Amino acid sequence: MARIISDTENQVTPHSAFLNRRQIIQGAGALALTTVGASYSMAAQDKVPGWLEKKVGSTVYRSYTTDEALTDPQDAKQYNNYYEFGTGKDDPYKFAHEFNPYPWEIEVGGECDKPGVISLEDLLSSQMLEERIYRHRCVEAWSMVLPWTGIELGKVLQKFQPNSRAKYVAFETIVRKDEMRGQKDAFSFIEWPYVEGLRLDEAMHPLAFLAVGMYGEALPVQNGAPIRLVVPWKYGFKSIKAIVRIRFVEEQPPTTWNLSNAKEYGFYSNVNPGRSHPRWSQATERRIGANGKIKRIPTNLFNGYDEVAGLYDKMDLGMFF
Repeated sequence: MARIISDTENQVTPHSAFLNRRQIIQGAGALALTTVGASYSMAAQDKVPGWLEKKVGSTVYRSYTTDEALTDPQDAKQYNNYYEFGTGKDDPYKFAHEFNPYPWEIEVGGECDKPGVISLEDLLSSQMLEERIYRHRCVEAWSMVLPWTGIELGKVLQKFQPNSRAKYVAFETIVRKDEMRGQKDAFSFIEWPYVEGLRLDEAMHPLAFLAVGMYGEALPVQNGAPIRLVVPWKYGFKSIKAIVRIRFVEEQPPTTWNLSNAKEYGFYSNVNPGRSHPRWSQATERRIGANGKIKRIPTNLFNGYDEVAGLYDKMDLGMFF
């Protein structure tokens, strides 16, 4: 279960508390700069506008944390799934430099009283950013512990005033085939854009988060820059990256992995050790931790975030997976 920080505890984390890109260059030397991928990553990160770098790098309020060790920043940046850049775990890191996410706008519409288009700068200008250290559980049975910087999703959605017909929230990522090579791959089985969705009450839950930073710096392109969803009690593919469109809808929206293989990937995709994937068990996971150490640990229902259990009261989690 996430530990909520009280007013009397340490509520801030200075930017220096995490390895930022300058520290990586200075202190990691061969580790960071002897691979082509590292150079690509730095080139992509250099595109971050100054206002965003300053906003994310400033002191932020820490609202959720855990006693578990953080995953090494280099592992978090170099090992992930982002099929827009390719199917290999290191493809996003290697090819992130080809995508420039700035400037950025998000269109919000559907069943709401105040639809509109908002720039990333306007979205963040009046917001105090939070740091949340969350467990991240991939459907492939590996996991990390990551420090995200961002804003609560529900607080953003409320500004657009969803109406009584809004039952779900649909998300859509950007399509730029000239910058995201995985989208033009002839062998891609995904019909772009990548789409995801949450029930409205899930989206409004305080744990649902929009991240614009990671490890005290602006979100790296390969991790979903400039803004991504983080839903820590669900498998990682639900946390859609590079969001350009949000819609309030009345019917359950389509989601990319469910469209691809509904027998293996349900709409809800809550972390559930009691429901195996058809091709592997979900009872345990490989935790990628500090200094690249990997250990096998038990998986917890809802990834250990028991406070969301009420969202699924009386639901058959085997049927609604």
